[in-house]
Amino acid sequence: MPDEPLPNEPVPNETLPSLTETALRGLACKCPRCGRGRLYAGFLTLRPACEACGLDYGFIDAGDGPAIFIIMIAGAIVVASALIVEVKYQPPFWLHAALWLPLTLAVTLWPLRAMKSLLIALQFHHKAAPGRLIDRAPE
Repeated sequence: MPDEPLPNEPVPNETLPSLTETALRGLACKCPRCGRGRLYAGFLTLRPACEACGLDYGFIDAGDGPAIFIIMIAGAIVVASALIVEVKYQPPFWLHAALWLPLTLAVTLWPLRAMKSLLIALQFHHKAAPGRLIDRAPE
């Protein structure tokens, strides 16, 4: 069909979303281009393409970025909380394990999906691509 755009091309007569709109679409786990289609097929498994606008999700390469951000943030929260509780109340070690294991799981798994989709949306917004070598004439 000649009137339809290619999957990764901008849709004609459609304004590109602002950075704020792109970030909100990412946090909502929606398609970074249209904001209507869902990004995930499973917990962290991406769909092959957007069901609404047809954007091919093959460009996505979030890598370990989301996990690193979450580990740093969650580590700060859990360690600070554990230190405060230890200094203030000095509970037994079994209570530390009972408190901090569920908190660690909650602050790592709950935001991971949103962080991954936020980084994907920002990749799309800034048209991030792998680095390429440029052939230059010898000097």
